[in-house]
Amino acid sequence: MTNPIKRAVSDTDSDVLALLGKKQQLKRRFGFWSLFGFAVCELITWETVLALFSQAFNNGGPAGCIYGFIIAWSSTLSVYVVISELASMAPISSGQCYWVYILAAPRWKVFASYVVGWLTSLAWVATVATECLFAGTILQGLIILDNDDYEGKLWQGTLLSWAVVTLCVLVNTVVPGMLPRFEIFIIVFHLAGFVAIVAVLWHFAPHGSSSFVWATAYNNGGWPTQGLSYCVGFLGNVATFVGADASVHLAEEVSNAAKNIPRAICASMLINGMVGFVMLVTVLYCLGDPESVLETATGYPFIQVFYNAVNSKAGATVMAAVVLALTWACAIGITTTASRMAWSFARERGTPFSGTISKVAKHNKVPIIAVCVVSGLAALLHLIYIGSAVAFNDVVSLTITGFYTSYFMPCSMLLYRRIKGQIAPHIKHPQHTQGYDPEVIDSSTVVDPGNAETAAGADKKIAEGPGSDVAPPTHRHDSVVIEDAPLVWGPFSLPGWFGIINNAYACLYMIFVVFWSVWPPATPVTAETMNYSIVVTGGVIIFAIVYYFIIGKHQYKGPIVDADVQEVVERRRGSVLSVRDTL
Repeated sequence: MTNPIKRAVSDTDSDVLALLGKKQQLKRRFGFWSLFGFAVCELITWETVLALFSQAFNNGGPAGCIYGFIIAWSSTLSVYVVISELASMAPISSGQCYWVYILAAPRWKVFASYVVGWLTSLAWVATVATECLFAGTILQGLIILDNDDYEGKLWQGTLLSWAVVTLCVLVNTVVPGMLPRFEIFIIVFHLAGFVAIVAVLWHFAPHGSSSFVWATAYNNGGWPTQGLSYCVGFLGNVATFVGADASVHLAEEVSNAAKNIPRAICASMLINGMVGFVMLVTVLYCLGDPESVLETATGYPFIQVFYNAVNSKAGATVMAAVVLALTWACAIGITTTASRMAWSFARERGTPFSGTISKVAKHNKVPIIAVCVVSGLAALLHLIYIGSAVAFNDVVSLTITGFYTSYFMPCSMLLYRRIKGQIAPHIKHPQHTQGYDPEVIDSSTVVDPGNAETAAGADKKIAEGPGSDVAPPTHRHDSVVIEDAPLVWGPFSLPGWFGIINNAYACLYMIFVVFWSVWPPATPVTAETMNYSIVVTGGVIIFAIVYYFIIGKHQYKGPIVDADVQEVVERRRGSVLSVRDTL
């Protein structure tokens, strides 16, 4: 005999998305392995260890790099476990913006969601700008290495970065169907390149002492204590793990998203942490003279380390080209993620020209305009680099301060909810591939506002989470009305007090990171060495608040419910009700 609940609930990805209020618009191109490849290659930890080597080395030295990396790796994994829990609860492209809305107190839902939406969107734009600039300037560094008479100019670095941006746009708009297969190829290249470079360095480079690597501390920033120097340099290690939530914003293009996104995030953090740590230790042993390496004309110490190891410009160029190719591939993926975040926020009417930015091309199911918008903004940010590389570093800082602020808000709200017991347990049934229990489906109401009697009944209905004594408000959007459903764990979550402790630690760690992310790299502080990240991030928040009260609050009412999903939700809800009557 067929299970009646199995007949009633199909639990397709589209239906799960419908329960979150959205119809399927993008094509689900990614399975677990392609998403795993995407997640690994968006972190590119061992490559970022090389690119950002000097930041942690100057403030902390070799020992600060190593122990700081271990702390950053384990602590960031804690953060992304909580992000994975949220993604499992609500696998949707808007990510933090949506989570804040469903977790916040009723009076703050719309406002908090709006601010986080802006912060997340612009942080991803800044990340596109940063990764493309990394690729462009690494290319410029190779030109400097191979041409003794070439003197690199900042404007030339910007032009090369624009070339990177152009390719990112072309891949994302012309051949988006290649992305899943491309990501699988890149993960193989990522790991093979790591093995090749580590093997070459261990074989050819002169090796330093273990006491230098494991017990030497530097305070090149001139801080009063070594402890302060460690904390300032720690941000170099933090930056190597920024962006693991990239998979979250592809939620509507992933099959079985509630399970595959947490798996991809956690697995990519473990893999990248291991290879990143090995690369860091390898570079420290093969560093040679620190001063000459840090002052290299190429702008990247790792290029000089490669050259010193093989004593060949051609060999060093090939090794650095591997890093360049993987950084460029990362930029392509980050452009994908940033465009999906911008598109999903525009879909909720959170941005100017939202009707245009939220359009999806019919021929390939890609938000082409959103891709062009985020890439264009990133290219404009590169103009700052022409005037001052130091000034552009403040844009880079938005990737840490902005992201961790956007993570902290939903994670802290989740912590409050789980302590209060306001999240229902996930009930696993054979038919539930996405972790949504029929109780949740039944408590979500979608009605036609033209039917006054039905709408009035929906307004009176209370959808409460377990332990909650507050009835959330009903929100009318377009042609449907949806009432907030109770919070329910998805198929991925840490149980009981273990989950609470991890969530609490993640929140404390994020506060620590945001606090130190605004400190300058050295003292005494001058106008040139000042860290203006607090101005950049604060400016984004202030802009979002001002724009909200002037324009945004008249357009943005929280996540909009698509009218096209009404039939899906009603069918699922009706089926579950009929099953209950027969059980």
